[in-house]
Amino acid sequence: MGIVDFIRNGVQEIVIARPTDKKTMLVYKWADPTIPMFSQLTVDADEAAVFFRDGSIVGTLRTAGVGQRHTLSTQNIPFLSNFVDSFTGGRIFKTDLFFVTTRPIYDLAFGGELGPVADPMLGELVVPKIYGTAAFQIIDPEAFLLKYTGMRQSGADDLKWIKGLVMNSIRTVVGEVLVSEQKSMLEILPLQSQLAERFIARAPDLNAIGVKIVSMGEFRINIGDEDMAKLSAAQAEFGKAQRAARIANIGIAEAEAKAKQKQFELDQSFQNESRYVQQLAGGDVGTYAASRAMIGAGAGMAKGGGEGGGGPMMAGAGLGVGMGMAGMLQQGMQPRPQQQYVQPPVAPVMAAGAAVAAGGANVTCPGCSAAVPPGKFCQECGTTLAPRPKFCPSCGTQGAAAAKFCASCGTSFGS
Repeated sequence: MGIVDFIRNGVQEIVIARPTDKKTMLVYKWADPTIPMFSQLTVDADEAAVFFRDGSIVGTLRTAGVGQRHTLSTQNIPFLSNFVDSFTGGRIFKTDLFFVTTRPIYDLAFGGELGPVADPMLGELVVPKIYGTAAFQIIDPEAFLLKYTGMRQSGADDLKWIKGLVMNSIRTVVGEVLVSEQKSMLEILPLQSQLAERFIARAPDLNAIGVKIVSMGEFRINIGDEDMAKLSAAQAEFGKAQRAARIANIGIAEAEAKAKQKQFELDQSFQNESRYVQQLAGGDVGTYAASRAMIGAGAGMAKGGGEGGGGPMMAGAGLGVGMGMAGMLQQGMQPRPQQQYVQPPVAPVMAAGAAVAAGGANVTCPGCSAAVPPGKFCQECGTTLAPRPKFCPSCGTQGAAAAKFCASCGTSFGS
């Protein structure tokens, strides 16, 4: 006797529920697509009842409470109006009804190779293996039906597909850890508990079908002996490169520190020299430089000019020469009567310099040849911008920059 016969004979109520022997199935499909109005639907606490019409989900019902049933009528459940069959005068629903298990499924064993994985730190290609057990739960029955099982019943055989998706998700998570955290495979081996937690939080392939991993019973990553040897050798070479880089960086840092210290000392020396010139040589850098050169020559001769350079006699001669040069410098720095000098053609040079300064152009430093603004001293090297005086090679008398002969003894200054 069919369902229509029940209706014709006045039977208006039947009980719809998943059979006890079908409780282990992930998805159970109710066999008869015609359901009488006012039928009593029992949905257990660990499942959901999903209604389809023409391949589309129309509605889902959860448990009504302990010991309670859903009365299937359009007054109680509005979406059932989509299933009313007008041929029977509105007394029959035509629908595909599925019961989907929503309780956690424990001891899902998985394992196998993750496939080739490139170690981002060491550059080696290895094939890790993973083993473990997990507990999963269908949290979105509609997505599970539409994107995984389709319009059919699902039993233990479908766990194979879920295991495959678990492996795909683990491969994704391991790859993300290796790349995002720039860790070697050797470094993540001790972090298997952290990897398990991360996998529970994010399992992309399972999320897409409405499944969630709720816990991990066991999670192990293994690497074969050959791959481990490759990684260990690469790790040793990587360590050598890191040590060499650290040593090189330390050497560079030390060289930079020494260079900065040397520059600081040179800056201090230049400042001290500048103050000395201002105080003792009246700001005439040329005079000061000439005096330093002559005193240095005398000191060198006093030392004998190097090894085997003449002993005490040469030392005395050098000391005399040095003192003579110093005396000549002092004599040359003393003011002399104007008539003793042949007036050098300074005025035209200064006038030209003044003209340049008035025009706002730069002048060429006689010391470093830099183009600098007009002034008393070069802002690049400190050399005086005035024409340098000449010193007589015979008597040491200072002459003008343009003079050709000494005003005291007549000796030629040379070219």
